[in-house]
Amino acid sequence: MLGLLTAASMLIDLTHPFDARTLYWPSGEGSFQLKQLAYGPTQAGYFYSAYSFCTPEHGGTHMDAPIHFAEGGLTVDRIPPDRLVGPAVVIEASGKAALDPDYRVTAQDIEAEEKARGQIPRGAIVLLRTGWAKRWPDRKTYFGDDKPGDTSNLHFPGLAADGAKLLVARRIAGVGLDTPSIDHGPSKDFIAHQILMKAGIYALENLASLDSVPPRGATLYALPMKIGGGSGAPVRVLALLP
Repeated sequence: MLGLLTAASMLIDLTHPFDARTLYWPSGEGSFQLKQLAYGPTQAGYFYSAYSFCTPEHGGTHMDAPIHFAEGGLTVDRIPPDRLVGPAVVIEASGKAALDPDYRVTAQDIEAEEKARGQIPRGAIVLLRTGWAKRWPDRKTYFGDDKPGDTSNLHFPGLAADGAKLLVARRIAGVGLDTPSIDHGPSKDFIAHQILMKAGIYALENLASLDSVPPRGATLYALPMKIGGGSGAPVRVLALLP
């Protein structure tokens, strides 16, 4: 039991819960719905509860599979399991994001981290820490706007095109961050999505608690719901600390 408790104490959950407050892309694709099917004592005398749920793929803490922006790319169920687990590399951008809500993490930012700690290893899962998770679940401060169905005035940090190209060159498995999208709020072409997913790299969006993950040394587990043919899925993301 002591060994189990010690192991458990080293796990950091980077996942927001799915509930009535879960945030979804403001274009109106839907929300998380939990329907109670049964709750309470049965005629046989034991307690029983059951629910059904409905949710779009892309909302809350979720994975974008490569097919989301790359024709013929991997669907979420076809991503090899060994790409869902890997060394975590954190790129710190919260200071710059605090000064500019539309900040994009650049190749220079990534190279500065590599200069300090060595080149990003192949198969790593790179996490961009912008500090945005502290705004969850306030829609206006998280998205920069709260007009229903309107995506024309969004403001939050993301990844720059040159940063995405550098990560492709490093042959990483995935990129995650604590904002609604791997592309910054004002993006119209979603170029980071295009670059990453054409290279077979998935994205993890709306992550929580990145401030608890060290720059290097943690192992990340990103386990999506295995939706056959899905372009994305809710994902449980855990960081195992060294």
